[in-house]
Amino acid sequence: MLNAVEVILICLVTQAALTDLAMRKIPNVLVLSGLLLALLLHLLGGPPWAPLSQWLAGILAGFFLFLPLYLLRGMAAGDVKLMAMVGGFTGPWLALHIAVLSYLIGGVMALVLLLASGRWRDSARNLGQICKPLLLRLLGVPLQPVPLAPTASVGGIPYGVAIALGTAGMLAWTHH
Repeated sequence: MLNAVEVILICLVTQAALTDLAMRKIPNVLVLSGLLLALLLHLLGGPPWAPLSQWLAGILAGFFLFLPLYLLRGMAAGDVKLMAMVGGFTGPWLALHIAVLSYLIGGVMALVLLLASGRWRDSARNLGQICKPLLLRLLGVPLQPVPLAPTASVGGIPYGVAIALGTAGMLAWTHH
């Protein structure tokens, strides 16, 4: 049985997923409200050190687990902030598990969308253009990375959906 804090978290990530599907954006006000609500719940319901050990550590874990994909232009900043909010509710350990499950769900979503759109060849070409300079640099060849043209994207996915599914799935799993 889910507790009230987990139900609130699921409501927040569901709203983020629906907004991401409709507008391809996760509102900052939703994330900020969730962060403040998580802090308040940790202050009221946990041990005195919960705001530091669970809330702040969870935020940092969620943020830094998704930051690399943002830096590689694999996801938007709203997705990173949403995962930080999830970490604020769950703490760092569960945030790690939710992030891994969200990565897996997001990867499956990306593959399905690539196959459905027929743009998997373009995606493979883009991946080759990104990886070739990195591999050559690993072999000792001094090269500058070659950025992709802004129009080279084969499309994005509403990663808020993957985070919502990962959160709901991991919370359900912990009560299994």
